[in-house]
Amino acid sequence: MAERSVKQRCAVIGAGWAGCAAAMELARAGHAVTVYEAARTLGGRARRVDREGSVLDNGQHILLGAYTETLRLIKLAGQDPAELILSLPLQMRYPAGSNGMDFIAPRLPAPLHLAWALLRAQGLQGADKLSLMRFSTAMRWMGWQLYHDCTVSELLQRFDQTETLNRLMWHPLCLAALNTPPARASARVFINVLRDSLGASRRRASDMLIPKTDLSALLPEAAARYVEQHGGAVRTGAKIGAVHALPDGRWRLDDGDGFDAVIVATSSVQAAALLQGVRDSRLDDAITRMQAFTPEAISTCYLQYDASVRLDLPFYALVDAPQHQHWGQFVFDRGQLDAHQAGLLAVVISASGPAAEQGHGPLAQAIAAQLAQVLRRPKLARPAWTQLITEKRATFACTPDLLRPGNASGMPGLLLAGDYTANDDRTQDYPATIEAAVRSGVAAARAVTKGKAAKQT
Repeated sequence: MAERSVKQRCAVIGAGWAGCAAAMELARAGHAVTVYEAARTLGGRARRVDREGSVLDNGQHILLGAYTETLRLIKLAGQDPAELILSLPLQMRYPAGSNGMDFIAPRLPAPLHLAWALLRAQGLQGADKLSLMRFSTAMRWMGWQLYHDCTVSELLQRFDQTETLNRLMWHPLCLAALNTPPARASARVFINVLRDSLGASRRRASDMLIPKTDLSALLPEAAARYVEQHGGAVRTGAKIGAVHALPDGRWRLDDGDGFDAVIVATSSVQAAALLQGVRDSRLDDAITRMQAFTPEAISTCYLQYDASVRLDLPFYALVDAPQHQHWGQFVFDRGQLDAHQAGLLAVVISASGPAAEQGHGPLAQAIAAQLAQVLRRPKLARPAWTQLITEKRATFACTPDLLRPGNASGMPGLLLAGDYTANDDRTQDYPATIEAAVRSGVAAARAVTKGKAAKQT
């Protein structure tokens, strides 16, 4: 008998980006979906927060044109990415005079856009450019695959990357993509990201996408509307404390009704706790893998200045030098994204554990001083107010050969979704990004549909 989809009652625990993606995909397939979110705001670790009378995000994000599943769901939810996202060509541009570089790709077909950007790049010597060309050529020859994992630092050393390239290109890209220092980061996962952006056959895949709206409005809230329009429900302020396996193969949440399938789309810490409560040895492997993760923090410092303050570019890369109290790695001009945020700058610090140890006040002061110095604007040392937001468990440390659980928990009808899950093909694994969360949510939902359909054949 041909495989067919059968309508099922499905629960999604968690309305972060993975949970929202799973719920949308289930609703699109015709299932009855109920989403449970403990918080009042949708989006999980990429959401809107209200601080100092302003609408901020709990972290400044850059997306990539390679984030195909994220962009697909934004459109499916009825959103127009062109209106909500600023699309910029691939670039790594430092403030003039900050001992950085100026690298920007023109809107030419791939890979000509990268060749032209490298030819015209300022701040790189001939040896640096040749080194980057050799690395790119070698990766293409290898098919952008690394079968024996190592650290990013070891990879760069193996391919004789120069100190300047490491400092101005690879180090900041690794931190931004994997939120893990190169000395500890997985080279295989880093190459996966480079393959889908720098190595893609479409030039647009390497574009840098900066949300103009807050992160909750970009997809999670639109996803909730989509689910409700398709007969589902989204319940905020609804914390799930336990998941129970029923004798008939169905699942019950707390003391509620039964569901044919449950997708746990919380953080790995919360997911492990829920799975432990089921008390079934089939879940042991997934639980063990989740408990082995080491968290990495990300900090975003918002600095409000007079509305007349405006940077020459929407964002700059910054040379981080902790020994000089220069912690910032990127600075964004929020006023160029949203006119209501004129004069608001956002500075990002990835893998921010050591920086956060400075304390909120001293760290914000150090960042303001860094901006004043590298941008050569003394007034930036005195913002009207600052707001530092640190997500202590923003991601997991993406280390070599890390064993990550897949979508399957080990028990039928109980699935996992989150940026920490692994792909069936490890050469496709992504770091803990929005796209990884969305892909995982979609995969979990499709596994539900496929599994239920298979039972009917």
